[in-house]
Amino acid sequence: MTVLEDLTQYDLERYLFGTVHRKFVQDEQVTTFDFFCIVIWKSNRAKSRVAARLMNKNADLDAAVQQLIGDIRGAADNRAKLKVLLQDWQLRLPMATAILTVFYPDDFTIYDFRVCDQVGDFARLGEYSNVDRTCKGYEAFVAAVHAAVPGELSLRDKDRALWGRSFSEQLRLDIRRWSNGGDGRESSRVLHQDEAVSPVRLPS
Repeated sequence: MTVLEDLTQYDLERYLFGTVHRKFVQDEQVTTFDFFCIVIWKSNRAKSRVAARLMNKNADLDAAVQQLIGDIRGAADNRAKLKVLLQDWQLRLPMATAILTVFYPDDFTIYDFRVCDQVGDFARLGEYSNVDRTCKGYEAFVAAVHAAVPGELSLRDKDRALWGRSFSEQLRLDIRRWSNGGDGRESSRVLHQDEAVSPVRLPS
């Protein structure tokens, strides 16, 4: 890789919503490297689990990634696309929605605990065993994200705004707690969230 190519990996979100999204839209090959950039962007510690789930369907990881992407492309509508990842590929809702958000940013947004904090009522959505119920609930979640941020911002920017609002509110609470003699430990809510470990979700 060249130095310029190395630099694209530093700003992973820009790479995903620029290069990888363009590849998908233009029917170019989204590589295994590209796919796992999405996975790592969402949750670095989940990458081995995701690889294992893909290889449960096809022992050739490259072929499995292409099969998954083909299944998404072939799904009839947005709900079917989500069902493919949840039901056929056994991915969890946060990861499934991260993948679909990169490919279809106008239709999907990431199911994230910070955004749930801001819109309410959706904290247990990823725990449903019934996939149809999950998909219906997710559609309501997307509508709630749209409603929570007024104006003409894109769905992607509305997600960023809600994430940033949650981040700011929590940091202010932590600072107040520390100043009042708290124990200095991070909030357990964040410490145990899989989605909180990836630095690339921090707002730039």
